[in-house]
Amino acid sequence: MSGRRRRDRARAPGVTVTWSQAEARLRLCGWLLHRVRGRGFDGVRAALEGLGAIQLDPLEPLGSNADLVALARVDAIGKGDVYRAVLPGFAFEHFAKERCLLPARAFPWYRGQAIETPWWRTSERMRRIPLSLLDEVEAEVRERGPVRAGALADRGRVAPLDWNGWKGTSKAATLAIEVLWTQCRVVVAGRVGRDKLYDVPERALPDAGVETGGGFGTWAFGERLRAAGLLSPNAGPQWSMLSQSRAALCADGVRSGAAIPVRVAGSARTWLAPPELLEASFPEDDGRMRILGPLDPILWDRSLVRVAFDFEYLWEVYKPAAQRRWGWYVVPLLHRDRLVGRLEARSRGGALEVVRVWREEPAF
Repeated sequence: MSGRRRRDRARAPGVTVTWSQAEARLRLCGWLLHRVRGRGFDGVRAALEGLGAIQLDPLEPLGSNADLVALARVDAIGKGDVYRAVLPGFAFEHFAKERCLLPARAFPWYRGQAIETPWWRTSERMRRIPLSLLDEVEAEVRERGPVRAGALADRGRVAPLDWNGWKGTSKAATLAIEVLWTQCRVVVAGRVGRDKLYDVPERALPDAGVETGGGFGTWAFGERLRAAGLLSPNAGPQWSMLSQSRAALCADGVRSGAAIPVRVAGSARTWLAPPELLEASFPEDDGRMRILGPLDPILWDRSLVRVAFDFEYLWEVYKPAAQRRWGWYVVPLLHRDRLVGRLEARSRGGALEVVRVWREEPAF
């Protein structure tokens, strides 16, 4: 490995590396799984720091996606512990690859940028409420926080946003807290069941650091690159709020040597990798069978999963029942560096109730 490290460091920017399927699998699993293994709350915090982002999703038949991402990497934790371990103080929620838990060190970058994503429609939300209402709700959170949105003083009603038939909130105070959260004037400081607790960042993230100056796109590209391991330069949900600057960020990253083009044998596609991924050595696999969350970072790029693991990943939760091949909430099983099966199960009374298991026929 030492010889490979020396060659990697000497490689000219823009030179493409080619990996076998086996090496791609080993490096992805090493980078996104074995490198960030830990134990207890400290292990959750270390895993979040190492991964850079844990994607959130409200569905939780087995536990939430955040639970499953943590349970695949951290021992001695249970359902819901991922939130208890990092909120408040160690993390905040915002958009990275969709809505994610992000480490506190990222907060100054987000606050300085005042992130808006095209689908969140912050500008449209702000047209429905006066600016003075934002200040009033922020002051109330400062006085009462951490507080649920539903516990804020009633400030009347607004016309709700419509997402193809799904209606947003009609409560002015709740709409205001959503805008304040997007602007990083308040943060999610905890959760009680499905309810978020909001607080001001000075209290919830006292050690997050000072405001940064400029360069958000370059910084966020580096974070996304390390979070994905192998990042496709093609458009897709992994780009989220960076979509509009995707091409320029990729070109600049390759030109500077901050991103290494990688191909996987058997595919004409090119991915981008952080230089550290090519140089790193990883702890040995512990031989466990792991349940992967449907939005685990190993699974973010369906094309990469197909090429490296020879596994057709389908998360069919939003498909009509008649169109599903496997089931409503079916997740992959990982053993060593192979996706060896699929699981449909439910968490009931602290136990895992298995509905069905499918074994994947080996392709290698």
